[in-house]
Amino acid sequence: MRLRVVDLETTGGDRFSEIIEVGFVDVVPDGEGWRALPPVSKLFRPRGEISVHAMAVHHLTPEHFSPDDPHYDEYALRAMFAEPADVMVAHSARFERSFIADTATGGLPWICTVRASKAAWPQAPGHSNQVLRYWRGFRLDPALAGPAHRAGPDAWVTAHILMDLLKETSVDQLLAWSNAPRDIAVVPFGKHRRKPWSEVPADYLKWMAAQTEMDADAVAAARSELDRRKAV
Repeated sequence: MRLRVVDLETTGGDRFSEIIEVGFVDVVPDGEGWRALPPVSKLFRPRGEISVHAMAVHHLTPEHFSPDDPHYDEYALRAMFAEPADVMVAHSARFERSFIADTATGGLPWICTVRASKAAWPQAPGHSNQVLRYWRGFRLDPALAGPAHRAGPDAWVTAHILMDLLKETSVDQLLAWSNAPRDIAVVPFGKHRRKPWSEVPADYLKWMAAQTEMDADAVAAARSELDRRKAV
């Protein structure tokens, strides 16, 4: 089995942003455990501007890109992922999945190490990539693990979080934790924001339940509330 840990850097934080760096680390069986293969990363020349806020995170500026750097597209990603994998992995996989189409991965399932670590280690002081790195006591080569917020190094750190999780649980359990609906106690947006689901009008719940592009966990919560009312 090959688990592909991927990390992206982009021109901004919304769905219209461009991918400007892809990093990945393949995690493979090694006897009774797992090992991480060397990280791979590649820059992609943006077609538009990089936001100041994005530059402040990853410190990639227009000067980092040459005219020879390709623009990102699905075919370029497929070329990077030439070796077949079995499962995709990312820290906060929702972000990566919003940029990487299923057609680029062959529809592989995803593990989210944020959601899995929250389930496995609820006592952690935080569940960000770097907090878990130090809380779990990883001793990583600085040349591979830094700088933070670059695609290759972040994928390397996440790969070690994944391997640490796999010491305690299975790939199947990580997938189950990653894909289970979040427990959302209140409506996260819209005109009924912050209301408990029990106080939301049924017609609004039915509208939410029929949406296909809305937050999947919010839709699941609306459907669950409708089912609860039917059972009463």
